[in-house]
Amino acid sequence: MAKVWTMGELLCEVMRPELDASLDKPGEFLGPYPSGAPAIFIDTVARLGHSAGIVGGVGKDDFGKCLIDRLKRDGVDCTHIKQYDDGTTGVAFVTYFSDGSRRFLYHFPDTPATRPKAPDVSSLGDSVHFFHIMGCSLMAKREFGQEIVKLMHALIGRGAKISFDPNIRPELLKDDLTLKLVNDVMQNCSVFLPGVAELLSISGKETVEEAVKCCFENPTLEVIALKKGSDGCVVFTRDSEVSLGVYQVEVKDPTGAGDCFDAAFLCGLLDEKSISDAAKIASAAAALNTAAFGPMEGDISRDTVENMVRGNYSQG
Repeated sequence: MAKVWTMGELLCEVMRPELDASLDKPGEFLGPYPSGAPAIFIDTVARLGHSAGIVGGVGKDDFGKCLIDRLKRDGVDCTHIKQYDDGTTGVAFVTYFSDGSRRFLYHFPDTPATRPKAPDVSSLGDSVHFFHIMGCSLMAKREFGQEIVKLMHALIGRGAKISFDPNIRPELLKDDLTLKLVNDVMQNCSVFLPGVAELLSISGKETVEEAVKCCFENPTLEVIALKKGSDGCVVFTRDSEVSLGVYQVEVKDPTGAGDCFDAAFLCGLLDEKSISDAAKIASAAAALNTAAFGPMEGDISRDTVENMVRGNYSQG
């Protein structure tokens, strides 16, 4: 049975191939590409050689088939992906702008993507080491977020650790329910993987140093991997701090880089790598993902990640 599980939205992305093509005008699109932050995460775990599974929902349609086929191909346990007759698979339309910004048009909160209930925890096996939660999944729909947290508590009861990428806009933390769910996850989190704005918002502090100190008041928390985009990352434990820059690639699509970072960092921990080496693996996976067009189309494997860390990577 899988060592790493997640529960969250499964989507297909349909993307503008050129910069500055707004979504309100006719034009070309590419896709569908398998996507959804939890799907990108768990697919990366599987490609890096660890047993992985996801709880989610799709429609009985071609987009749902696109997602399931891709995840199965890469070795993800799809037993708990439910296919629904009465609804279509979630979709995101995406366009990119020359200033580096992106615009997403989502159609998924009322689709099968947010319908699944927490499965019987025994069906996930006795060897679950990490249950990974995404903030975007918690806020997708009230009932769905509650089911994710329900599964979290059941897995904690069986010895699993919780990893958490808040992946959430700071302004949404003003919603009482979202804040309650986020706080519940934070109290049970062992591995925290925020961006700077998310770290400050969740902690309520004004500086990274204050925020890190505040987060470590939680006795369950073991490590914070702070993602800083093009400025790299900083990984904190209670008694150490490691900073790392980014691996240089020609960026073709930044979508999904943070999700790949999360997956590779956890894989590094599962492989009993040092915190520094886990950060290197995570940064390499993130860079490889940005080097390809499509949210989970990067050439990510144990070999390619190791080659990048060793300085032997050459972008084709």
